This record gives sequence, C-alpha cells and structure tokens, in this order.
Amino acid sequence: MSKKTDNALRLVIVDGRVEDAEALVSGLRNSGIAVRPVRAATREELSAALAGPADLVLAALNVPSLAFEETMQLVTGTGKDLPVIAIADRLDENEYDAVLTAGARALALRHRPQQVLSRVRNEWDDLEARRAQRRLEARVRETERRCDALIESSRDPIAYVHEGMHIRANSAYLEMFGYDSFEDIEGMSLLDMVGPQYVEDFKQLLKSLARGEPPPPRYELEARDLEGNAFAASMEFTQAQYEGESCLQVVFRRQEFDPELAQELEELRQRDQVTGLLNRPTFLLSLEDAVGDAGQNNGQHGLLMIEPDHYHRLLGDIGLDSADALLSAIAERLRQTLAAELADGRAVAARFSEHTLAVLLRNSDYAATAAVAERIREAFSADVVSIGTRSSVITASIGGVQIGEKIASVSQVLAKAAQGVESSSGVGGNRVEIFDPAAMDRAEQEHVRAWVARLRDALDNNRLVLHYQPIINLQGDTGATYEALMRLDPGDGQLISPNAFLQIAEEHGLLGEIDRAVVGQAIAVLGQRIAANRPTTLLVKVSQAALDDPSLADFIGQQLQAHGVPGEYLVLELPEAKVFTHLKATQAFAEAIGRFDSRLALEQFGVGLDSFQLLTHLKPNMLKIDRSFIEDLPRNEDNQAKVREIAKRAREMGIRTIAEYVQDAASMSILFSSGVDYVEGHFLAMASPVMNYDFE
Repeated sequence: MSKKTDNALRLVIVDGRVEDAEALVSGLRNSGIAVRPVRAATREELSAALAGPADLVLAALNVPSLAFEETMQLVTGTGKDLPVIAIADRLDENEYDAVLTAGARALALRHRPQQVLSRVRNEWDDLEARRAQRRLEARVRETERRCDALIESSRDPIAYVHEGMHIRANSAYLEMFGYDSFEDIEGMSLLDMVGPQYVEDFKQLLKSLARGEPPPPRYELEARDLEGNAFAASMEFTQAQYEGESCLQVVFRRQEFDPELAQELEELRQRDQVTGLLNRPTFLLSLEDAVGDAGQNNGQHGLLMIEPDHYHRLLGDIGLDSADALLSAIAERLRQTLAAELADGRAVAARFSEHTLAVLLRNSDYAATAAVAERIREAFSADVVSIGTRSSVITASIGGVQIGEKIASVSQVLAKAAQGVESSSGVGGNRVEIFDPAAMDRAEQEHVRAWVARLRDALDNNRLVLHYQPIINLQGDTGATYEALMRLDPGDGQLISPNAFLQIAEEHGLLGEIDRAVVGQAIAVLGQRIAANRPTTLLVKVSQAALDDPSLADFIGQQLQAHGVPGEYLVLELPEAKVFTHLKATQAFAEAIGRFDSRLALEQFGVGLDSFQLLTHLKPNMLKIDRSFIEDLPRNEDNQAKVREIAKRAREMGIRTIAEYVQDAASMSILFSSGVDYVEGHFLAMASPVMNYDFE
C-alpha cells in the first residue's frame, strides 16, 4: 500500500450523514488501511478540511448542503494533486459521465465496500506514484545539472551525439579538435571527425548503435582535427539521455602509443588479476544494463552469486598464502562449467568480492537461471578441485535472483542474491536458492493454504490457548480483572499472536469457530477460579462473526450454566468500528447475552468520526480507549485532552473506561488524574498463561 512514513491515509469525506461517513471509514479500517478522516458537509467545512493535509477525497453525490460540482470546484481551486472518488447510491450512466467530466478520478457504489476499497487503493497508489515521480524528476534535474558541470570540467574529451550529430561537447573535446566554441560543431556529423579510410566502417557502427545493439567497449580509429591533422584515437560509447532525448555519450581519447597495447591495457583494467574474471566495477556496469533492460523493455535476466562453503576452514587447511590459488581454482571451475555461455556472450562472470563470484545470465528466464545454477553447484561438488600442489573437494552455496520488471533495482537485485547465498550457507551449503518475484503470488497462495490447515488443526485439537493480562482499577476496587489474550500453539513451543492469522481466518470463514473455542475456554477457566474461591472478571474479545451468529448467545448461556459461572464475570469485547457498521446486530447481541447477565465492552474507542454518537444507541458496560491515545501520552497534550474528555463523558453516562498499552509511570500519573477507571499494560504486568497478579 502506501509507502509514507506514518502509513495513514489522510481522508476528506464529503457526506451529509455521519453514519454513512463512519461506514466508509470502518470499511477501510477493517481492510487494514489506517485512516485519518475529516468529514465535511458544507462549503465552509470542506474549505477548512482542504486547507490541511489530505491525500484523497470521498465525495457523496447526494449531499443536500453541498453539490458535487461545488465540491470539485473547491478541490480544483486548491491547486493540489488531490484525487476525488465519487460515492453513489446507484449507478446511472448519465450521472457517471457527468462525474468523470467534472474531474473525479473514479466512482464507487456505497453498498459495494470492496468496490470502494479497490478505488481507494488504486487512487492512493497512483497518487503515491505521482508524488514519487515528481520527487524523482526533481532529483534527475539536479543530477543532470551536476553531471553537466562535471562533464564540462572533465579532462576527458566528451560529446553527446544524436543520430550521428553533435548536441553537446565539453571544453576538452573542443580543444582536442581545435574548435573555440560548441556553436562551431553544433549539428556537425561525427563522421567529420573520422579519417576517410575509417568512414565506411564507422557508418556501420553508428547504424548498429541506432538499432539498439550494444556498443563495443572500445573502438580504435584515426581522427581528424579542424586543421585536417590526423591522430590515433580511441572511442568509448555509452547509451545516455541529454535533456530528455536518447543519445550516445562519446569519449574520445588521443592515442600516443600502439593501439594494440592500448587494447591490451584496457582489457587488463577490466579484469581481476587473481581469477582472470571481470572485476566488480566492470561487472556492475553490465548488471546495471541488465536491470535497466528489465525495467524498460521487460527483459529477463538472471544473477547468481557463488561462494565456496566453509571458506575460512579451507584457508586454515591450505594456509593463507594459498588464498589466491584457491580463488583462482574456483574461478577456473566456474569458467569451465560456463564455457559455452561465456563464449557467446550469454553469460558474464566476475569476482564480486573477496571470495564471492558472480554470474550474469543474459536473456534467461527463471527455469534457465535455475538450471545453470544447479549445473554450477553439481560441477563444484562432483570433482576434486586442484589448488596449486594440493587438491580438495569444494562445494558451493549459490544465491540468485531473477531480474525482471518487478525487481528492476540494482540494490534490490544484489540484496536478494546475497540473501540467497547467506540462506544457502546457513543450512549447510551445497545448495541453490533463487528468488523469483513472479513466484511471490504463488508462494502467498501456498502460505494461505498452509495457514488454513494449521488453523483447522488448532480448532480440532484445542491448540488455541489463553494468556491473561491484569486490568487494575484506579478507584480502589481490588477485585481480580483480566483480559484474555488468544495465542495459537503449533506444538513446537513457539506461540503465535492472532495478528498473524485472523485476516486469513476471516477470509475462510473460521472466525465463528475461533470465537466459540475462545469463549468456551474462558468460561471454563472462570468456573475453575470460582471453584477455587477466587472469582474473576474476564474480558474476552469476539469478532464480527459473533454478530452474524444468533446461536452464539445460546452457546454462551449453556457454557455459563455448565461451569457454574454467573454471567456478570464475562465481558465480551467488540471493536467500535465493527459496532458502528453493525449497530442493530450489536444491539441484538448485547440484549441476548444480557439475559445471562454477561456484559459488553467496546474496544478501540475514540477514533471514529463521532464515537459518542454511537453511545446514544448502545450502552456498553466498558469503553477501552484506543491505544493510539496512550502510546505517546506524556508528550501529546491533544491525546491527554482526548482521554480526559472520554473519561468525563463516559462517567456521566455510567460507563467505565479502560486505558490499555500503559508503558511508563508518567502515563500512569496522567491517567490517574484524568478520571480513567482501569489501566492495563506492560508497565503494570505482562500477559501470562497463569492468573497470579496480586490485586491487593
């Protein structure tokens, strides 16, 4: 989703009814989007909302006090890049056309929450992409300015050529050819700088470069200056852009010695002297080209990193003085294995770091990359490697990444390949691990299926366990009160938080069964506490599925009776956002559990558009203040005021309040003076599988 630091959608909602606006906000929050909403129903309210920070506008079409056309005028008048999504109660073709003509980015039907969610996600992603593009464009302009200054000050003669014509040249280039200013050669053909005997071959080179073929690393010829004087020169070509136009960067160098010797020196400059493979800087240039091709042309390439297993132990066996011989032998084994690919240019091999070799496989899909990686692994492990006068069996850990459009960043590619090497080495080596971005979707499907099977097993074999966090009364009541926190025990001793699986459970219809398992277990524990003469009040979370299951209340009543537990000791928690969008179902649920004297609590309270309006329709026994108000309480005066307001208004209505996530003494002091009834958090006590807190 969003890549912003706070990861919250700043949303302006234009809607006449607060209930309808709250339903939109709740739908987004339930899907995992953090929302900071502001509602406007009049021109003045919308103007004030747009004056502040905002990312997106959801504008209802049926607001009596503010026409949609007026909303669009106000949004457009801000001059901000602020997408507007129209919210309609029904779909009308003429209205749809009018909405888009007015400037809205999309239209969604109010009664189709998934449609609203999809439009919001799409427009927010597009907005973030536009913002990122503007930031990148600014950086590119600044980079181009700096590069232009560096090129001008460079001692190397550099020119930019488009379709064979000069469009830019630095002072060193002009000086080498005897020109006073760039105007003298602007638009001049590069062929005019070449000796007559080289013109035809050079024409063919320029044509091949125009067709997108890769340039040679170095091109030797005879050049001519303004006076017609000939001199030996070499040229280096790089694909580039100048002022947004594709072109070639040409570096001309005067040759004062034998061209063959210059070619030999250039070859040495690109090679690692120990292994004979390319060195890291030269290899990185090839990798950058491959990554660029993947991002711009959907090219498919593979990167492999190879490390000998137990390298330092090998050095200990053969001696540090043989380190170069070891690396040279490993490089030779790699060169033999990839002889065909290296010969025809399908592969490029290099020494990437101290004892890491790298291979770039051009135009290679995942299957081909994996096959080459496996061939390299087998080649290393199959035969003894000669190391000077010694020999040894050497296995290799290979990490790779499939370079494609989804991972077209050099840093990402290198990081994923390095992770693969580390992972392979960490499980003993002699292994290949290749990251394929295209397989992520398939892996996610497998992940979901595995979780569904694990949850099914947990429900069938009672692997859902409860931990208990004490809730302390600040008004002097010493009765034992805990919150039951569910954990999943997969059987390996490592408990799993519900945040890891509740979304999957909801998507696969398992929340109702989880609610029954947790509530049933909590009631059984309450029965044990009462039998031990230690009556305890227990807060237990239930999901939205509880509101859709009319038989759950009867199940609770049966369990209370079976375990001899008075209903007043069981308090069921529901999130405010779920209650707001399922108010009638919540009222019916509260009435049903009230027949057994069980009570209802609202958690995550206070973050809605108008949380207290909800209490005119529903009177819970407790309100648990949303943790966002408690996390930075000592340093946030707005949060302190909000907590005091919630505590004061709740007390006037006869509702008790709980502040959770209390982490420090300063927060405790503020909460005590704010009128909050209960506190809960790690500062007081951690959750535990046993109830052993001393409330006295």
